[in-house]
Order: sequence, then C-alpha cells, then structure tokens
Amino acid sequence: QVQLVESGGGLVQAGGSLRLSCSASGRTSTTGAMGWFRQAPGKEREFVAAISRSGGSTYHADSVKGRFTISRDNGKNTIYLQMNSLKPEDTAVYYCAARFRPSDRTSSYYFRMTEYDLWGQGTEVTVSS
Repeated sequence: QVQLVESGGGLVQAGGSLRLSCSASGRTSTTGAMGWFRQAPGKEREFVAAISRSGGSTYHADSVKGRFTISRDNGKNTIYLQMNSLKPEDTAVYYCAARFRPSDRTSSYYFRMTEYDLWGQGTEVTVSS
C-alpha cells in the first residue's frame, strides 16, 4: 500500500511564492505518473500539473503556465509544485495524485482525475490580496 502526504500549504500574499511537496510512502517502486489538482471553495476540482514517471515530461494547465512548475525526485519518492506569482484565484486545497500502472510509458503524463489511482488528503493554500 502507498500513501501520499502533501505539505507546504499556507497563507501568502499575492505575488508571493510557495512550494508544495507530496511524499509517497510504502510500496513506492510501483508509483508512476503523478499530478497536482486543486479545489477552490464552491468549485469543482481541477487539473493543475502532471509529471511522468521519469520526470522528463511535464504538463501545466494554462491558468498556471509560466508561474507554477511541477518536478519530482524519485530518490526521495516526492513530487513538488513550485508556485510563484501567486494570485488570490489560486486559493484552493491542493491535492496530489498518483498512478500505479506498470504498463505506462515512463514519458506519459495524465490530466484527468479519473486516470489516477490514489489521492493525498490535500494541503490548503490561501492567497490574500
């Protein structure tokens, strides 16, 4: 069994930065592509960024492109979301997610919620204006 634990959320002023982390524990050798999603109050959960198993391929939502960067350190079983130039509309609970499909190509990434097998509990980010 694998567990995902997010950290790094908090309160920041507009224009500031935060770095979120998502650490996988347990049978991490099977962890494949991973992603970040967010859910703002009263809204549906939405895709933010995704990264392939190898870490060599990434994809970011248009709303965060150029401001957020996803990365991973497979040696530490951790992915990160560096968030710069934060805006009040980035306020949300941020969730990481992982796939466990050995047949996936190491360069593949995924941006649909239904494509992920496991979710973390979320970390809250609040951006004040």
